[in-house]
Amino acid sequence: MRLMILLALLLVSGSLSAQTQGAIKRVRHVSRFELAVACIKKYEGLHGPKHHPYVGYGHKLLPGEKFSPRMTERQADALLRSDLRKLCAMFRGFGRDSLLLATLAYNVGCGKVMKSRMYAKMRSGNRNIYRDYVDFKRWNGKIVPSIERRRKMEYLLLFTP
Repeated sequence: MRLMILLALLLVSGSLSAQTQGAIKRVRHVSRFELAVACIKKYEGLHGPKHHPYVGYGHKLLPGEKFSPRMTERQADALLRSDLRKLCAMFRGFGRDSLLLATLAYNVGCGKVMKSRMYAKMRSGNRNIYRDYVDFKRWNGKIVPSIERRRKMEYLLLFTP
């Protein structure tokens, strides 16, 4: 998992040896869904009791849900995959872009994604969305460099031209 993200960072920086290029070819055989899961896990981390109402890898507890804040990594992984599949189904109409939208919605929420300029562009068939996608880099109105890095990584791993 960390290897995939490291290789993607090296790809972006342009400093690739022949050995690294071979490793990237192996990573390309990993499904895009698995890349999305790995990326979310890396940036969310496993949440504990102090992160309430978030559990697992960033799942926000909904009314009536009774997930333990002390869930195991296996339980958190299963919950993440379940949530991501539901979001992919919600954005199914976007075809190859459904996973990219689902990954963003997992972090910022469906409402923000569906109200965004990026979503409107994609609905009209315009896939020139890099700047709009990376613009989801703010927390409480302030630009957060780690969120910006996350968006760039998600786009790099999940956008298919």
